[in-house]
Amino acid sequence: MLTPQAITATQRTGVTILGATGTIGVNTLDVISRHPDRYEVIALTAHQNTDLLFEQCQKWRPRYAVLSEPDNASDFEKRLRDAGLKTELLTGADGLTTVCQLDEVDQVMAGIVGAAGLLPTLAAAKAGKRILLANKEALVMSGQLFMQTVEKNQAELLPIDSEHNAVFQCMPRNLDKGFQSGVERIILTASGGPFRTFTPEQLSQVTPEQACAHPNWVMGRKISVDSATLMNKGLEIIEACWLFDIACDKIDVVVHPQSIIHSMVAYADGSVLAQMGNPDMRTPIAHAMAWPERMTSGVEPLDFFAVGKLEFEKPDLQRFPALRLAREAYRQGGTATATLNAANEIAVAAFLESRLPFTAITQVVAYCLEHTEVLEGDNLDDILAVDEHTRTMATAYITENKGRMN
Repeated sequence: MLTPQAITATQRTGVTILGATGTIGVNTLDVISRHPDRYEVIALTAHQNTDLLFEQCQKWRPRYAVLSEPDNASDFEKRLRDAGLKTELLTGADGLTTVCQLDEVDQVMAGIVGAAGLLPTLAAAKAGKRILLANKEALVMSGQLFMQTVEKNQAELLPIDSEHNAVFQCMPRNLDKGFQSGVERIILTASGGPFRTFTPEQLSQVTPEQACAHPNWVMGRKISVDSATLMNKGLEIIEACWLFDIACDKIDVVVHPQSIIHSMVAYADGSVLAQMGNPDMRTPIAHAMAWPERMTSGVEPLDFFAVGKLEFEKPDLQRFPALRLAREAYRQGGTATATLNAANEIAVAAFLESRLPFTAITQVVAYCLEHTEVLEGDNLDDILAVDEHTRTMATAYITENKGRMN
């Protein structure tokens, strides 16, 4: 269950940004730039985008920078010194963990995409930080373990995904009854991606460039493909189950092409509360950083006259089976959702490298779910072992069936 507490504004709040060069990281820094007296950037991390990370270090002068891929560390450290920056460079998984546990860090923006974000986000939970969770895979892979860690260490967990942040904003605040007082259903909205009207034949010919051209949101390549397959929404169903302690069958998905309503909560009295706004990640970022207060984010006000109308459709599970696979994995429990995530990451990477057809992404996921043993899921070693095993299986399956999947 979410257990956020108010953060006082009497002194600047220290922030670590995991994935500072990605979309979430860049937008977080944009929000911080509007409130320089309120936030201090303590640490910035990146994978390989050293040029942008260097620019960010020049502007924000963090105490620490982390490269998760250490091959370019020597050159990057020289650039920092030549520029007269006192930023200390750390590398690898240990570096990511370190900057999540620093005493001077109050909030950790978990913006690393994929399974790579699990360990540092868990480290932030163990350190009792306010976690701004944009990395849905942390909960998809290890929901039970992650939520137990948050509770045990009195960490704070606030969702950054626009859908979960919208649900959080629409939830009741009856502290004696938790967050579900009178809640009947959660309704997650989906844009439908760029291919919601495509025929099966058209879907089989989709290119990586088409899949990465989202009609409403600016996202990284992996997340854009997940949005196009609707796997992103499947992962969000699993995340919502853990975040809001709600049964999977009480979460609906509705396709809403305009992306103005970000999600809804339906109540026992017939009321449905919706959170609306322009599709811009700075809104949920600013909301979570300032909660329970509100602060400016830089997002333009919603113009209802420009929007004109709001449309809603049922998702087509025949053309987009990812939603069904995600629900099946959650119902299996244990490490099944870790298998789902790992297989999807491998399949999406193969598609982006033009080694796999778009429509075969879910075929790979289905195969791995069928052929991978499900463990309890309350042990990190088991979760990581299943993740590694699934990646090996998915890679081999793609190689062995090259040219035969469609």
